[in-house]
Amino acid sequence: MSSSSKAVAKSIWAVIGGGNGGQSAAGHLGILGFPVRIYDIFEETIGEIRSKGGVEVGGAVQGFGPVQLATTSIDQAVDGADVIMIIAPALAHRDIARSLAPFVRPGQIVFIHPGATFGAIEFYREFTSAGAPVDDLVICEAQSLLYACRSVSPGVVSIKGVKQKLAVSALPAVKTAAAVASLAAAFPQIVPGINVLETGLTNLNAMMHPGPSLLNTSLIESSHEWKYYLDGITPTIGVFVERLDKERLALGKAVGLELHGILEMYREMYGVHAPTLSETVRKNPAYQDIQGQKKVDTRYILEDIPMGLVPMASLARKLGVPCRMMETIISLGEEVLDRDLTTTGRTLESLGLAGMSLAGLLDFVEGH
Repeated sequence: MSSSSKAVAKSIWAVIGGGNGGQSAAGHLGILGFPVRIYDIFEETIGEIRSKGGVEVGGAVQGFGPVQLATTSIDQAVDGADVIMIIAPALAHRDIARSLAPFVRPGQIVFIHPGATFGAIEFYREFTSAGAPVDDLVICEAQSLLYACRSVSPGVVSIKGVKQKLAVSALPAVKTAAAVASLAAAFPQIVPGINVLETGLTNLNAMMHPGPSLLNTSLIESSHEWKYYLDGITPTIGVFVERLDKERLALGKAVGLELHGILEMYREMYGVHAPTLSETVRKNPAYQDIQGQKKVDTRYILEDIPMGLVPMASLARKLGVPCRMMETIISLGEEVLDRDLTTTGRTLESLGLAGMSLAGLLDFVEGH
């Protein structure tokens, strides 16, 4: 396709992941008129979407989003796609990267949405190991998921809220402008981040999920129905998270970033603000119906510790930044669940960054 005709035609999106976020994004893209394919490993989900011909979307976005293809074959999903958007648990990122590596082609955008902490680096490392054309790809990540959403049933989703602003960075950062120009054609909320250190260190799931979940264990295991943000982020827990957030900000400063605090990020993403975190989440319309989990071992701990807090703490230790609260939550999660969440997580060693100096790390993420 020539560059002039491609400018007129809408880009083809392949959505990798058929969970809450994947179905929401596929449906939204279909409503917007973009050609979209969706891939998942579960035939039950894919079969229902295939039978419907798309995804029914309700809530903050409404309509029926047609999909061109619903498949359990990842090669079919990405063949000829302009954008490959991965919306899947970060615990699956490594396996997805390995599955994708033989099929990615020069010029494609690989968009990890969200990257958790340093997801783009993990994809880059796995693609490089497999001999994929990393220099000719655009590998980028979002700091968070664009939506607050839930899957009602296969092929039916409820989008409870859409962020007003979402930072995306490419690895290396010299490719960010091209990535954002393409992605923002569908999602104008997307803005350029500084680099993948910024998008990784603005992963608020690492702040908002593990600590509050562990501190609400008795409520989780009770017989009560409860709302995660409205009931779970009490004033005391909110203050705890705000203190934890100061470690994240200090880590950002150590790598040359002036990150926004958690309250300012809620203002940017959702347009809500209050003096405290507890009050802020109560004012967020997207959070009003988010139910609390009924078991402790959910992604809020199993994913957001090893793929969120562990890489942050790993980098903090290398740079000599105090991270006592991060390490406390990691240790508490491991003790409560009786599981190793550290060696199975993203560390500087597993990401191939352990031997880099700070200057080397910055050169790697910037691409100068």
